Amino acid sequence: MSMAIEDIDRKFFFHPFTNTRTHEKTGPLTMVTGSGSTIVDTQGRSYLDAMAGLWCVNIGYGNIEMAEVLRRQAEKLAYYHTFASMGNEPVAELAERLVTMAPGPMSKVFFGNSGSDANDSQVKMVWYYNNVLGRPQKKKIIARSRGYHGVTVMSASLCGLPGMHKAFDLPLPMVKHVRAPHRLWENASGLSDEEFVAALADDLEQTILAEGPETVAAFIAEPIQAAGGVIVPPAGYFPAIQEVLRRYDVLLIADEVVCGFGRTGNAFGSNTFDIEPDMMTVAKGITSAYMPLSACIVSEKVWDVLRSGSDTYGVFQHGYTYSAHPLAAAAALANLSIIERDGLTQQAKSRGDYLNGRLRAVFAGHPMVAEVRGFGLLGAVEFASSTSPLTPFDPIGSFSTPVVARMRELGIISRALPNADSIAFSPPFVVTEAEIDSMVEGARQAVDDVTAALNLAS
Repeated sequence: MSMAIEDIDRKFFFHPFTNTRTHEKTGPLTMVTGSGSTIVDTQGRSYLDAMAGLWCVNIGYGNIEMAEVLRRQAEKLAYYHTFASMGNEPVAELAERLVTMAPGPMSKVFFGNSGSDANDSQVKMVWYYNNVLGRPQKKKIIARSRGYHGVTVMSASLCGLPGMHKAFDLPLPMVKHVRAPHRLWENASGLSDEEFVAALADDLEQTILAEGPETVAAFIAEPIQAAGGVIVPPAGYFPAIQEVLRRYDVLLIADEVVCGFGRTGNAFGSNTFDIEPDMMTVAKGITSAYMPLSACIVSEKVWDVLRSGSDTYGVFQHGYTYSAHPLAAAAALANLSIIERDGLTQQAKSRGDYLNGRLRAVFAGHPMVAEVRGFGLLGAVEFASSTSPLTPFDPIGSFSTPVVARMRELGIISRALPNADSIAFSPPFVVTEAEIDSMVEGARQAVDDVTAALNLAS
């Protein structure tokens, strides 16, 4: 008798971001089909996906147009490498489109396979940039607490999430972290937004000065910190940060992996929050996850230096077998055209306004809710064991994890975020208002059920 797919999975598959001991006992929840904002498991049970996979299936599941584009490209040219000046048609067209879309004077696009490898590539380019300029000591990268930038040795070091460091001997020593712009936990003094921004900018400046400006090469930041809690910066934050960076000749890397391609109601989070990046990292929404693809978009300022490096170093010795894969590039071109043609960036804004309005209304006054926050089609609810005085759950995740489990039982997929008791919402752009109602109401029922089960109601 053949094994059930769940048993095959449990026996042979090493899952990412999974408790391996627990998984050996319980096995997976295996999805088999999807359409729009709905996914269906092996038992035929439907779920509303409030997370668009991992913040990424922006045009929704089961898009036949995308499937047809992939079929045609696979028949025409399924693969060819791009080393040694080799190219393909869709990737050249995509590079042009990305440079045209991106804010500021951008110049070139380097392609990879994931946001993780793209941020790793960004750091290598920053180091190369400073070597070309004769600044071998200017190599440190400053990131932020609660930031998420990937899982390679370098990109995991950039993350400001301790759980990603402690078992892997990370972070690397050239990575430093400053405070996140998180009012709930980082603004204990009750400063105004303007005062809080000034304090954060001063923290950054003091860190640069303490490390030595001649050693600090770049600062990396998400426009909205996604996995770290859907943390929306206060007004004026990025202009103030950029003023400090310019003062000490520190490059700015905007990690647009979640925010890029419409989720904030603009093409990029950089447009939304007045960010003028020297380098941009994109992935996820570039193909709506129909194919793996990432890109590093570099400014004219950076490219001018990288290009001149060939005079000293010859061939740029970096790249991947699947860099600029023609199937992925074709998927990206189709995805971006669908978003533009169907007005999905504008829809993401209107659906996001509706989502965040519903979250605030439905969770208003709940004794376990410390904060409801969000922007664009991103939202989060953060919980605390007490809101007066504000007290986190101990251990972290002891409330949000059962909430997400209960939501799943109710047919809603959300995610308990690390480093805090928060649940996130990042549905596909094609989500309907009725589906948002179901997501939010299911979340409220789950929170009430867990509150009662843990005997926490005041």
